[in-house]
Amino acid sequence: MRTQRSALWRMAGFGAAALLFSLLIIAVRVRWVPLESVDRGVAESLNEAVAPSDFLVTLMGGISRIGSFGVMAWLVAIGTTLVLVRKQYKLAAFLVATTVGGLILDPTLKLAVGRLRPVVEQPVAHGGGNSFPSGHSLNSLICYTALLLVFLPALRPRWRRPAVIAVGFVVALVGFSRLALGVHFLSDVIGGWSLGIAWLGLCATAFELIRHHEGLRVTEPLEEGLEPEAADDLRPTEPHVHRPGTARTLALGAVAWVFTFGTLVALGLPLARYRDGNGNVLWDSTIPHWFAAHRSDVLGHVSIVGSEVGNTHAILAIGLVIGAVSLAAIRRWRPVIFLVAVMFGELSLFLASAAIVGRARPDVENMDGPMPTSSFPSGHVAATIMIWATAALLVFPRTRAWWRWVLPVLAVAMPLWVAVSRMYRGMHHPTDIVGSVLLAALWLSAMYWLVTPNCDLAEQPCEEDLAEPASDLQDAPPARSGPPGPPASGASVSKAAGASR
Repeated sequence: MRTQRSALWRMAGFGAAALLFSLLIIAVRVRWVPLESVDRGVAESLNEAVAPSDFLVTLMGGISRIGSFGVMAWLVAIGTTLVLVRKQYKLAAFLVATTVGGLILDPTLKLAVGRLRPVVEQPVAHGGGNSFPSGHSLNSLICYTALLLVFLPALRPRWRRPAVIAVGFVVALVGFSRLALGVHFLSDVIGGWSLGIAWLGLCATAFELIRHHEGLRVTEPLEEGLEPEAADDLRPTEPHVHRPGTARTLALGAVAWVFTFGTLVALGLPLARYRDGNGNVLWDSTIPHWFAAHRSDVLGHVSIVGSEVGNTHAILAIGLVIGAVSLAAIRRWRPVIFLVAVMFGELSLFLASAAIVGRARPDVENMDGPMPTSSFPSGHVAATIMIWATAALLVFPRTRAWWRWVLPVLAVAMPLWVAVSRMYRGMHHPTDIVGSVLLAALWLSAMYWLVTPNCDLAEQPCEEDLAEPASDLQDAPPARSGPPGPPASGASVSKAAGASR
């Protein structure tokens, strides 16, 4: 009975949100004077407070990007990947439907209403298109709340309410940032929120009706999520246990970083000092000039794509997908830790060594224009080697399917494509590519040895598999005295033997 009353209250709330949005859209369309007065007053007051401060402008811009399409699209894509790998197809459909609905509602309603953006005395940001409703406010509420409703069952009960509050706080900050930057009126933000609540309510109600048709009980979405029965499948990993040797691993990782950095600097500094006739080691001058003399429109377009697949955004996107699939399919933290250590180590090594070496770009036309970092080593090539080699190392040993051979091929082909593209565009010397290969080989080998991401496949189990979970140790009954019981199974004997090592 309580659940039914709660469902009725939720439906009433969704209806009230839809009614509020309807009233706002009418008031905006007829240019209701009291509403326009409040909107202009809030916009002018916030502009006077925020515009003079570079810190506040930067802070509000950063918060606003949390609600941008680029950020939320990847979050939803990762969330959808996780639930698809766990075969929770209804939840995947819910995420896609709610997100796509928001992407359709935002531009169509902007065109229908046709409200212009605020005009403030000190503009600090620019918003494209019309103003009502706020797309950032609408889509941040839809996407972050949809992800919350899907993954809430994976959280412990005591963390669910803080998670709901945190999501509400993020959505409120995104809406406020749009006001503070002077790109939306107050009614735009409230309109986006009310429309988002109404759309989410409609999608959640449809999900509940599907559950009812399947004979499942009605849920409390903000307390237990949309599909409480999927809790075990939604948890990213097996229960966490203490892993001994973490300090040793971190210390050895620091040593490996310093050794790799020193090797790169020792190789890069002499190359950066070469001049004129002494600068053709490994055809460092010949190859860039040959590429520059044989440029064409077709090859230029091919090289643009080859260069872009190795840039930071593309590598980050691929890394996020690999990490999400690893958590969903393998349910262990080691592969994800390996991925993070490899990529952050590569980035820090590239930036540090490039800053120290300071090598100039080839003396040909740079098709990508001035770059903030030096030529040695190539960050694009190093990152491409790292990401595709990591994918091959994690996936190849875990399946016997024919397609596993695609990953080793990509681990070779993609870096070659990026390397040739970067040299073709006049951005790197051949020895810069050699430096990238050296960086990747040293750091990837060190991290694979230290993290051992595939140790669960080996005959010798991972260290965490040899240790008992703390909760199991605390809850275990006291050892009984008396005659021994029946012999333990082979698995129990192995586990006991491992714990005694």
